[in-house]
Amino acid sequence: MHHLLLFLIPFFVLLLTVFVVRVAYSIIWVPWITAHHFRVQGITGPSYRPIKGNTDEIHRMYREVQSKPMALCHDILERVCPFYHRWSRVYGKTVLYWHGSKPKLVLSDPDMIKEILLKTGEWFERIDPNPSVKQFFGEGILVLKGDQWAVHRAIANQAFKIERVKLWVPQITDCTKAMFSKWEDKNRGTNEFEIEVSKDLHDLTSDIISRVAFGSNYEEGQEIFELLEQHYHLVSLAIRSVYIPGFRFLPTKKNRERKRLEKKTYESIKMVIEETQKAEHNSENFLSLLMSSHKFINNETQKLRLDEIVDDCKNFYMAGKETSATSLSWALFLLGLNQEWQSKAREEVLSVLGPNTLPTSETLSELKLVNLVLQETLRLYPNPGALVRQASRRVKLGNIDIPAGTQLYLSITSVHHDAEFWGEDALEFNPMRFAEPRKHLAPYFPFGLGPNFCVGQNLALFEMKIVLAMVLQRYSFSVSPSYAHAPMLLMTMTPQYGMQILFRKL
Repeated sequence: MHHLLLFLIPFFVLLLTVFVVRVAYSIIWVPWITAHHFRVQGITGPSYRPIKGNTDEIHRMYREVQSKPMALCHDILERVCPFYHRWSRVYGKTVLYWHGSKPKLVLSDPDMIKEILLKTGEWFERIDPNPSVKQFFGEGILVLKGDQWAVHRAIANQAFKIERVKLWVPQITDCTKAMFSKWEDKNRGTNEFEIEVSKDLHDLTSDIISRVAFGSNYEEGQEIFELLEQHYHLVSLAIRSVYIPGFRFLPTKKNRERKRLEKKTYESIKMVIEETQKAEHNSENFLSLLMSSHKFINNETQKLRLDEIVDDCKNFYMAGKETSATSLSWALFLLGLNQEWQSKAREEVLSVLGPNTLPTSETLSELKLVNLVLQETLRLYPNPGALVRQASRRVKLGNIDIPAGTQLYLSITSVHHDAEFWGEDALEFNPMRFAEPRKHLAPYFPFGLGPNFCVGQNLALFEMKIVLAMVLQRYSFSVSPSYAHAPMLLMTMTPQYGMQILFRKL
């Protein structure tokens, strides 16, 4: 026994030494070398802190700006990205900071952002979500890479072809009419009423996606999306945190709830899939398209597994619901503040549709000013207020030498608000800036760019144009005095205290 101990003690000491050396290498040596690499290129930022990096400081800044509303203006960078707003004034437009021991470069140069987005899949890639976040998105299109992503993307491209989206217009108008009926039933006997529209618009887009995704099973779809909404709330808490390896296996209250919601969602979607398979085939809803076999350029037939279909449904729901609902909230806010633009947009809608005719895929193309309003909304309040990519190899970006593995935080809000590109009125609402062809396309990324641009762009734009046109057709509106201006960036640009709008029936 004594001899065995004499043998084991040096062995354990060796293991402990190797472990300590590896930890010291990854959380001290590598960050020091990386910081030096960027410093000699003139790129600096806040000091690195072992293990957590700058995350505590960033969380503190977010808590500070989110503790109270801001002035009623569109200069929102300080609130949606306080760390970059503060650090860029100290360290310059390109800032190096640390998410745990991972280096992150914040970039707001539109040419660099354009190159990163266009070369995603080649020189750059999406970052891997931490396991708590991955538990929600699974093997869905929003997190996949490489060949797997290409298959899912090709199938999604088929689902969101413009011709197919046009077939969904009647469902969008029906859902919108139902929302108006709910408003008017609730406020019967009065021509003027206040609505917190962000919640109702989220309910509306959930209803639309339920119908588009699940067809005749849309009621089951709505129940599924309620589960996803609960799970998403837990995910949003995990996105900005540094993940501790193995944490998701601990039986904490939130971890148990994540696991319960994941299991129940899977079982519910599986049940709808089985019902869809039994029913007469409907190739026009999203779920049916995901379930179908698809042939690609090499004539190879691909079919998604059940778990992949479930994950794509979850991804599609979150991306589609959030983007359209929040953008519509900001569009109503901007037109509520700018009555002159609201009157012009209404004149266009009434001249094209009249007071009672519903929009169709054909008449939507005639709503030019409504389209400009939405483009300006997406500039001032971009839904991807920021995008994150990672260098998959050592690359030269502009004059910056970037090591493999460096994460790149692309500040879309900064670019969309930059007076260098948009003029002195960059922080003002002016839809006509989009009426003239722009010489430099790089500063505008409302749906991303390159191979990973938003695959649901056609559906989102159709939804937003239809809903906005129908609101203008039926109501005049203004921003309520009870509204507190507090945009914040989660997965999308969200009004922290809701969006209170006063409506008056025409």
